[in-house]
Amino acid sequence: MRLLVTGGAGYIGSIAHRVFLDAGHEVMVLDSLERGHRAAVDARATLVIASVDDGDVLAAILPGTDAVVHFAGYIDVAESAREPELYLEKNVREPAVLLERVIAAGVKNFVFSSTAAVYGEPERVPIPEDAAIAPINPYGESKAAFERLLLSAETHGVLSSVRLRYFNVAGAWPDGSVGEAHPTETHIIPRLLRAAGGGAASGGDAARGADSPRFTVFGDDYPTPDGTCVRDYVHVVDLAKAHLAAVEYLAAGGAGTACNLGSGRGYSNIEVIDACSAVTACEIDVIRGPRRDGDPAMLVASVERAREVLGWAPERDLTTMVADAWRWHQGHPEGY
Repeated sequence: MRLLVTGGAGYIGSIAHRVFLDAGHEVMVLDSLERGHRAAVDARATLVIASVDDGDVLAAILPGTDAVVHFAGYIDVAESAREPELYLEKNVREPAVLLERVIAAGVKNFVFSSTAAVYGEPERVPIPEDAAIAPINPYGESKAAFERLLLSAETHGVLSSVRLRYFNVAGAWPDGSVGEAHPTETHIIPRLLRAAGGGAASGGDAARGADSPRFTVFGDDYPTPDGTCVRDYVHVVDLAKAHLAAVEYLAAGGAGTACNLGSGRGYSNIEVIDACSAVTACEIDVIRGPRRDGDPAMLVASVERAREVLGWAPERDLTTMVADAWRWHQGHPEGY
């Protein structure tokens, strides 16, 4: 198949389009390189440097495309709270142009990189796909808004889509050649690895002391086994394989659906710190801080629909995620 991958120079998109290529598909990457990296694009792919709302470029590249896999967008929850209009622009208005041109070109299959943030604070855990869509931040709302646009297109019979709602993503390509590199890192595993490796961890709650790095855990009195927040983590390669399964599902005539992508189990913040300490052989001192507003005690995915509909299941555990991410970090301490 001929696949158009938007945001294919970013963290998840770069891993995913490599998986598509390895499966024998033709890949065109569309990326503005505003937050992506040219070096992350596989040499086998065709790179087009443009925004997803560039109508002239889209008109030129969409004909003959079998499916669009849309990763492009902004992902920082804190940034979305500071600049909600920016997230409306980048995650809804610009992709709406893409969707309009996809439909005009007659492309029928669309896979969307969504997020578990569309659920907000869930009423039950594990979280099923039919849980209420009730985001509590502009990032989650922007993803939910684009999901609604896709559902509208499906209702009119012009498109089928799979909306993939990610939980926490971690890891790297197993040989350490492609991985996570954000100017401001907000994810716990890369920040812990930066601290363990002697680098500055962004965000102000991790630092390296004279003997060992320190990391602040916000809240240790939650109703969880060790009192810290519990989150679901999924390896980025497993995540990429789910996108491949979604593309092939739609190509076979599958109906539109939404699927959670996670491991189906939770890891506490302390378990994540312990895993990073074990992999790096670096003791990390934990500093206990107060709870942060809006942090639910537990977020874990129900992944049964992905198993049943896509035939997908995660294969890699937390230790593998950390080990692969550490291999990437050691080889690329400054990113790309």
